[in-house]
Amino acid sequence: MKLYDYAYSSAGYRVRIAMNLKGIPFERSSIHLVKNGGQQHSPTYKAINPQELVPTLEVDGHLIGQSLAVIEYLDETHPTPPLLPNYPLERARVRQLANLIACDIHPINNLSSRHRLKEMGHSDDEIMTKWYAHWITRGFAALEQLVAAAKETGRFCHGDAPTLADICLVPQMANAYRFKIAVEAFPTLVRIDKACRELPAFAAAAPEKQSDAA
Repeated sequence: MKLYDYAYSSAGYRVRIAMNLKGIPFERSSIHLVKNGGQQHSPTYKAINPQELVPTLEVDGHLIGQSLAVIEYLDETHPTPPLLPNYPLERARVRQLANLIACDIHPINNLSSRHRLKEMGHSDDEIMTKWYAHWITRGFAALEQLVAAAKETGRFCHGDAPTLADICLVPQMANAYRFKIAVEAFPTLVRIDKACRELPAFAAAAPEKQSDAA
């Protein structure tokens, strides 16, 4: 398998974690989202992913975009360890937690959104300290309430083994730390994030461990 990826892509980070958890060997092809105006916009990469986004997974000549679609494909084809629970209600809960991050927090704050805000005349300070912090804090407040109050929460977001929810949480927490957003109000998320980062699969997927992190 070949993963088109960038070290600081939250979505790419998710897929790296999933592949590491499952012990799937893969080749990384770095698509630098900033260098040369963003390599994702090159004609070569646009032919691979018309959305001009990372990650994209290449499998036997087939191309899969969208990190959650990639992860569910990996979970179906490499079922051990499972990233979604067995029972429908539990699967729905894990998907709810994952989608809260991947569909509601991340898209508003991703690189494309931040670039658009700059084009509209907003400064880096306004974007990072107001816009970015607002949406992470709002999303984390809901997520904290969901995991702190639920009997299904264990060492991780759901039980005592990592799931899709944790795979989405850790990259978003990394963004919060990277941009100096206060997370003290979310002690359950901080605890789960720490537990995840102690696992080799999560540690090896961290942005700073990738060859294109500089």
